[in-house]
Amino acid sequence: MHERLTASGELMGKCWCTRKLFRGLYRFDDAALQQELHSVNFKTPVGLAAGFDYQAQLTQILPSLGFGFGTVGTITNLAYAGNPPPRLGRLPKSKSLMVYKGFKNNGAKSVAQKLVKLKFSYPAGVSIGRSNNKGLITQKDSVKDIIKAFETFLSAKVNDAYYELNISCPNLFGDVSFYPPKNLKDLLTEVDKLKISQPIFIKMPIEKTDAETLGMLDIIVKHQIAGVIFGNLQKNRKDPALDPQEVARFTYGNFSGKPTFKRSNELIKLAYKRFGKKLTVIGCGGIFNAEDAYTKIKLGASLVQLITGMIFEGPALIGQINYGLVQLLKQDGFTHISQAVGVEA
Repeated sequence: MHERLTASGELMGKCWCTRKLFRGLYRFDDAALQQELHSVNFKTPVGLAAGFDYQAQLTQILPSLGFGFGTVGTITNLAYAGNPPPRLGRLPKSKSLMVYKGFKNNGAKSVAQKLVKLKFSYPAGVSIGRSNNKGLITQKDSVKDIIKAFETFLSAKVNDAYYELNISCPNLFGDVSFYPPKNLKDLLTEVDKLKISQPIFIKMPIEKTDAETLGMLDIIVKHQIAGVIFGNLQKNRKDPALDPQEVARFTYGNFSGKPTFKRSNELIKLAYKRFGKKLTVIGCGGIFNAEDAYTKIKLGASLVQLITGMIFEGPALIGQINYGLVQLLKQDGFTHISQAVGVEA
């Protein structure tokens, strides 16, 4: 179903009449939601998170649904066909998806060649991660692999507005980790050498303690990183937000949606309180309505991302969130979204 949906979205995005129809049906714009962050203009604060458009098929249709930005990927230097199926599964009671794709994608070269031919009507970003390859067994080789992926997009001169660096996928081969501060420092030092002009946001884990997270943020602020995204999948299969019977259907994989909501919010607040003047925080995880998005914004997120909410609620959700955010801002006496960022942190 995922592959059919993204293929259909690619076809519809090629037709101006379909884009116009969808814009009339779904999109909602308001000056109160527009922001310029790191020289990038975001017309709405709601973006598509990495993990959905990993074949770079939806950049032309997503703006018509009301997305203010969208991320392609995660893309890796080496192509990967995906982990053994099932790679996705629904947990309707938990409002969650089981995710076990393992960075399924066509590889940096193929995706860059596709994107370089396109023009974007909103900020399109590229998420880059370590190749899911058994040959990458050392930290040094993994860093080289990530740098090669960045170099491929830079040399192709893709017109992307930003990059994401995904260090938190839990479904990869090997024991290489970028969570230890030294490992993270080594990676970011090499990324700095690329002198990338676009802002870079790091996709963060949510299973680490506050102390471990702050240790990582202490390293991140010393490098050329614009912000952080909180966060990735829920690894705790006993999280109270997960229905045990639904979880028991899956012997592997990790979980998106509502089970990520609480911890994501805690880390958004933590990052904003300690590093809000140095890092832009993007909130991701468990957004199913405008109130969910507004919660993350008030805790410190300037932008938000979603996937699971759209899958359960449908494509009208994005416009509904944007409309709802304007109403919530007015209720609180705000005239612009920036006034609400971090007010509860």
